[in-house]
Amino acid sequence: MLTYQDYQRSAQYIRGQIGDFQPEILLTLGSGLGFLAEETEDPVFVPYGQIPHFQTSTAPDHAGRFVFGKLAGRRTMIMQGRLHLYEGYDAQQVAYPVRVARLLGVQALIATNACGAINADYKVGELMLISDHIRLFDPDPLIGPNLDEFGPRFCDMTYAYDPELRQIAREEAAKLGIPLHEGVYFYFTGPQFETPAEIRAARLLGGDAAGMSTVPEVICANHCGMKTLGFSLVTNMAAGMLSQRLDGVDVLQAAEQAKDDFSALIRACLPRI
Repeated sequence: MLTYQDYQRSAQYIRGQIGDFQPEILLTLGSGLGFLAEETEDPVFVPYGQIPHFQTSTAPDHAGRFVFGKLAGRRTMIMQGRLHLYEGYDAQQVAYPVRVARLLGVQALIATNACGAINADYKVGELMLISDHIRLFDPDPLIGPNLDEFGPRFCDMTYAYDPELRQIAREEAAKLGIPLHEGVYFYFTGPQFETPAEIRAARLLGGDAAGMSTVPEVICANHCGMKTLGFSLVTNMAAGMLSQRLDGVDVLQAAEQAKDDFSALIRACLPRI
């Protein structure tokens, strides 16, 4: 079980690497989206594996490091790759970076991911603003003794994805002429893609997109008082939506094709967060 002192030791190590730089925003980059970290001004790189109590990222295309620097004028702490339950980590380990970011002074989380479209109106390469999420029986990072230093025993999730930040995203997407869906993210642990029956069930329950990340981090961000904004990049149609098998390579190809719109929207939102 992780302790408050564990988080403090991790934050202390990072402070030793970044000096007096104090990040304002944590930006988590999902599969195929790590390119945005390369746009950071005067970057400082801190590999996860060097930080006490951190785990390493093993997912394909995840660099597994923090990138500290300015992006669109804001002091950012970028996760160039994240951790997942399917890598064998528990929910607290997956969400660990969020609490460390809070100790470093971060006030807001922008979570991004690659997703499969459940909503038939969505197309590969389009972006979805996350309005809410659904998780059923997956592990929860808040299970266990509550760390009062971060937040209350019972965490409210009514506005898990901050309404004001979502409005900013809508406005900036409209200015840029970028189509932006808004929908519900349905969380599966992976690593296998979902079955067509699971996708049909998710659609009946109100899901618009399916993915294997983001939710543990968002739960912890809300618990410790951070505002959260979430974006999903549609990289494939979910299982059963088309008469074809799913392939992880398609995820990276779709992300490459959509990177200009994705980068432009994140950059436009950052100054207003």
